[in-house]
Amino acid sequence: MIIFVRKIFNSMDTKLTLNLDKKVIEKAKEYAKSHKIRLSRLIESYLSSLDAKKDRDIEITPLVKSLSGVIKLENDFDYKESYTDHLIEKYK
Repeated sequence: MIIFVRKIFNSMDTKLTLNLDKKVIEKAKEYAKSHKIRLSRLIESYLSSLDAKKDRDIEITPLVKSLSGVIKLENDFDYKESYTDHLIEKYK
């Protein structure tokens, strides 16, 4: 099954043809309908979010900055193993 995506950008419509599994398209249409959004807008938003995630800078709060470097850990420190050991000891 083929779906067409129309994108409005600087007053120009651009069409994109995608070949997707029929079940995926049906599920996407159901999702779009239940969220009252056009399927093309849903796909456009998703594709835009991929690029936006790259550009987003994470702000580090002053508290986190002040804590940076407080603890010295070995390069091979396994925090998951350490936390597991902590939980085992805590719930004995």
